[in-house]
Order: sequence, then C-alpha cells, then structure tokens
Amino acid sequence: MLAGINRVGDLEWEVPIGYVPGMRVPGRFFLSEALSETLEEGAVRQVANVATMPGIVKHSLAMPDIHWGYGFPIGGVAAFDMTEGVISPGGVGFDINCGVRLITTPLAEADIAGRKRELIERLFGAIPTGVGAKSALRVSNKDLNTIMVEGARWAVERGFGTEADLVRCEAEGAMPGADPDAVSSKARQRGVPQMGTLGAGNHFLEVQVVREILDPAAAEVFGLKEGQVCFMVHCGSRGLGHQVATDHLRTLEAGLTKYRIRLPDRQLACAPIDSPEGRGYYGGMVCAANYAWANRQVIMHEARNVFAKLFGIEYDGMRLVYDVAHNVAKFERHEVDGKLTEVCVHRKGATRAFGPKSPEIPHEYTEIGQPVIIPGSMGTSSYLLRGTATAMQKTWGSTCHGAGRVLSRSKVKKEVRGKDVREHLAGEGILVRAHSDAAIAEEAPEAYKPSHEVVRVVHELGLSAIVARLEPLGVIKG
Repeated sequence: MLAGINRVGDLEWEVPIGYVPGMRVPGRFFLSEALSETLEEGAVRQVANVATMPGIVKHSLAMPDIHWGYGFPIGGVAAFDMTEGVISPGGVGFDINCGVRLITTPLAEADIAGRKRELIERLFGAIPTGVGAKSALRVSNKDLNTIMVEGARWAVERGFGTEADLVRCEAEGAMPGADPDAVSSKARQRGVPQMGTLGAGNHFLEVQVVREILDPAAAEVFGLKEGQVCFMVHCGSRGLGHQVATDHLRTLEAGLTKYRIRLPDRQLACAPIDSPEGRGYYGGMVCAANYAWANRQVIMHEARNVFAKLFGIEYDGMRLVYDVAHNVAKFERHEVDGKLTEVCVHRKGATRAFGPKSPEIPHEYTEIGQPVIIPGSMGTSSYLLRGTATAMQKTWGSTCHGAGRVLSRSKVKKEVRGKDVREHLAGEGILVRAHSDAAIAEEAPEAYKPSHEVVRVVHELGLSAIVARLEPLGVIKG
C-alpha cells in the first residue's frame, strides 16, 4: 500500500488529514489486497483533494472500483452540508446519470440457444450505437423540454413501456428540480437526435443468464431464478449530459474567486449549493439525469419488442427489476451526529444502495432493500445485490458501480486486438456485436479489475449483499 495510508480494517484504508494540505476530513476507501495492486497514487490523491472541499461531511469516500477520474476519482462518494457545502460537476462526471437497468424475461437459456446470433443482430439493428449515434425517434425541442422535466414518464406516456416501469426506477425515473433554462442551446442540439441511443465506450446492452442464486429469498422478490434469460442496459445522458457538464464547469471555475474557494485541483470547480451558480448546475444536471432515464426507457422498449417478436413472448412478461444511477448528485436525508439531516450526496462511479425500510425504494422491495445492479466488464459476470443498513451508516447508502478500469482505452488498444477479443469471447459462447473491432478492444475484459473481487469486497463489508450472479451470452456495443 502507498506510504502515508493507514489500514483501519481488513478491507478499509484511511487517508489521514494532512495527506494533502487543507483536508477538512479524512479520506476512506475500501479495497482488498488483490485490488490494491492496481491502486493509482493519483486516485488516492483525488480522494484527499475532495476532502479539502468546503462543507464536506465525515469522510471523502471511494469504493473498491476506484480509479483516477476528472476531479473526483471514479468510485468517489462525498456528502456536503446544505448550508456550508458545495456542488461540483467533478463529483458527478461528464456522463450525468450514466446508469444501468436489469430486465427479466420468461425465457430459459435453452430457449434462445439456437437463435442467439439472430437475437444479437436484431438488437444491434434496433438500437443505435456508437459515437454520435442518432435515433430514428423524432424528438422536437418542445419534447426535449418535457423529457428534461418528466424523465422516463415522457417515454412511458408515449407507449415506450408501462407505469410499473416507473415505480422500479431510482427517483421513479425523474428527479425534481429540473431547470431547462440551465441547459444551453448546444446541449439541446446534441440531445434532440440522440434519444434512444446507446452511445459508445463502456455502454452496452447485454443478454445474460442467471447463473447462480446466492440469496434465494431476495431473488424471489426481485423475480430472478437460475437459468433465466435477462438483459441489461448500461448508458447515460449522451451528448446532452456531456455538454451540460462542460458548460457549467466553465461557469463554476470562473466563480471560485467570487466565493473565495481555494482548491488543490481546478477540476474540482464548485459553488455553494444555494448560490446562483450552484443552483444553475444542479438544475441543468437534473435535466440531463432525467434525459438519461428516458433514454434507457426507450432502449429497453426497443429491446423488449425484439424479444417479443423473435420468441413470441408477451411484452409485459419482461419485467424491469430496477434502474439505478451511478453518476449523480442528490439531496438526501441521512443520519449525521444522531440526527436525520439533508445533505448533497455526490456519487461518481458509485451506486445508491439504500437498505430495507427506506421510503425511497419501491414498496415491493421494502423488506429486502434496494436492488443494486453491478455490471461486469465485457465477458465477465455481472451481479445483482441489495442495499443494506450498513451502507446507510457508513457510505451514505452507496456501493461500487462496476469492475473499475485498470488500463486506459489507448493503452489497451495497443496491447490487444479487437478481432482476437471477439473470437476469444465467441469461443466461450459470448457473441459481441459492435461497429468496429477497435471499439471491442477498448472494452476488453483485461482493461478492468475482476468484477467478482470488487463485489466480494462490498459484500464482505456489508455495503451491499450479493443476490445473484449473471453471465453474458451476447452483447451489443458502440
């Protein structure tokens, strides 16, 4: 482990005050010995840098999928006092409300075995993928204003899903507080043609099979059984979200002097939560988050239609388990010094993991806890977990979000060939469809930490509890 870091538990490490000048609270991250071998000093420094920000409460946290990011590390979590604290785009990321949803089907693995390639091809044809992908769905500027306020409801009211889908989304698919006036014309221009598109990078639609049930009671509540075919959608707010982040970063950086905020890294540009700049960013961020929920809703609808037509199954027989964000800042009530207090929780590459009895999760899950969906890297297992009371106490109801990258896209493309990755995965029964082999190379399994080890750490710490393991059968990417 890096010098100056203190071990405070089997899987817990502390970055003490003083690791960098100006820290207001300690940093804390969760990591096994195996995962520590790929820990970047730059990511630890980012944990410490976040601890210097005004109004931060308790700790600057990072999950076991930690790696270097813009401002905050990926895997970073921090809560800020509503009066003294700040809000920062670096604590959310450029892909606002990048998130994931899991959908069950009534099919077994054997039911699709003979038509798996046709399924993947049809999904690839139905859902636009890749950098700058544009949708056949016609969205007007008026529609966009509604989408930014109503989120997934806009899609459902136009036939892209059911009312039951909304209940099974974090925030029911739309955060309050959207301010369309905080979204620039350039962001709007990018958002109008991209509704219902997957994008590129690590975004995907994956057909999976439930390979292992580890918590039968929770799996029954969530609607999963061994051998069942599911599909998972992972994407975000596309160009609109990226532009919202870019626009407001400039505004917030220019305002640092105005609010006398001194930071060790200008990528942490921020403003007081209740300042004009802070309110502007929050309102724009919510618009982008709501756009992302609508986007995943439309993509899920198109995938449902493909399954229904190809296998003759009912549309309503494909049930959304849950949709959860992992790049967002939210106003939440948490216990601070024995009192329920509203704080602004930033999760950047971290998943909300609220425990049983939380009023924020669907009533049908209240005894079990919130479903937590952790996608693997292409070719490795994904996991369904459930939120816990421990997470509420230790991490603002947060857990990991995925495997965590260890090789940059440019580096992995130098080390592996997409054609080789595709052929290797095909040999394991996993079909991959993308616009180019370069896109496949960027997301090769060796570019990521092992998902099973990341999930083991949060499970053993009690930050979330494993319910089921899912293996990939086929995947479409940008």
